[in-house]
Amino acid sequence: MHCRATSSIAIEDGQKHVRGRGFAAVGHSVGMNTTSEHDRNLAAKLRSLSIEPAAFKTAPPERQARRRVMPLTMLALAATVSLAVVLLSRSETLERVETVLADFAGQQGATTLMSGAEAPAKGAAAERARAPVGDGPVASASSTREITGSGYVVAPDIATVFSKYEGRIVAVDVEAGDRVAAGQVLVRLDDAGARFALRGAEIAGRAAALTVDARTIELAQARSSLTRTERLAGRDAMSAQALEEAKTAACRAENAALQARQDVAKADLEIDKAREQVEALTVRAPISGTVTRLDAHIGDTVLSREDSVRENESLLVIADTANMVIDADVAEANIALMRPGLSGEAVLDGFPGQPFAVEVSRIAPVISREKGTVTLRLSISQPPSGMRPAMAARIRLFVGEAGVGAHHPPSSFEAPASGLRTSG
Repeated sequence: MHCRATSSIAIEDGQKHVRGRGFAAVGHSVGMNTTSEHDRNLAAKLRSLSIEPAAFKTAPPERQARRRVMPLTMLALAATVSLAVVLLSRSETLERVETVLADFAGQQGATTLMSGAEAPAKGAAAERARAPVGDGPVASASSTREITGSGYVVAPDIATVFSKYEGRIVAVDVEAGDRVAAGQVLVRLDDAGARFALRGAEIAGRAAALTVDARTIELAQARSSLTRTERLAGRDAMSAQALEEAKTAACRAENAALQARQDVAKADLEIDKAREQVEALTVRAPISGTVTRLDAHIGDTVLSREDSVRENESLLVIADTANMVIDADVAEANIALMRPGLSGEAVLDGFPGQPFAVEVSRIAPVISREKGTVTLRLSISQPPSGMRPAMAARIRLFVGEAGVGAHHPPSSFEAPASGLRTSG
């Protein structure tokens, strides 16, 4: 018993001595990064002796408690040293300290220390990755923004053609897609009643002219009779009553002549009305443009304009495709950035590889409550030759110093339907 106690005391003294040297070695390893091979061998021998259960059965309870507390204290101090090493971002020193601690605390303690140190090491590495490099390039925020939106190609001048009077279509001189000039004949109608009305008006006009001639002759006779009566009355050869009757007849003849002239003017007006109705049966183009829709067919009977508008039965539609624009919607949140003159690009869904330049020419005075957007009218420059009204278009506008009056060469265009993003 005394021999085992003496051996136990010697082992503990040796452990103290080795622990002291071990911690000194730890501190030294932090500074010098070295570990003695002799200390490692001695620690292994003492560890093999300390695990013998018979060697500690006779030890006092205080020494057993002491042996239990010492490893915990050693692990706590080792963890503190490891954390300091991690904060100093010296991974090589950490590995060597962990090696020394593994020699003294055992394989399990070393494994626990490694798992506890991996998380701070990863966090420190992540912090170093996120930290800006002092001598590297610094990204600068771009002063140019892009506002994107979508819309449609619009022909601002569109004419829906109706027939002014009723009639039957006898000829259609155009086809859908034809380019027409203002005043060109489009459709011809026939209406027998209109032709008869014109002939009747012309006859009434000629009759009115004959009446004027007759009244003019009667006026001349009345004036001649009045002149003769006045001469005779001056010689006392004609009574005063006869003179008054001659004057009255002359006035009546003059009034009749004036009435006949009014009848001629009225007849001329009726002729003009009848002729206008007949001429209106030949439908002409009100504007120059392209026939985008044709609903007129030979043999159809069309209604007058008032009835046609009410029934939505037009003959055809003409659009001025030479001066088309784009009406596009952008988010309401971007309205503060909008102003006429902003330049940008547009691309048609039908021609995705052919972007072209656009410029804001007008901003709608109201916001769409349903969509939360504002409509922009964009003038276009050098669009694809096959562009047609109602084509879907996507736009992006450049907001910033380079956004007003600047020309941006067409490039690959990939933009969402709407929104605001920062370029660069």
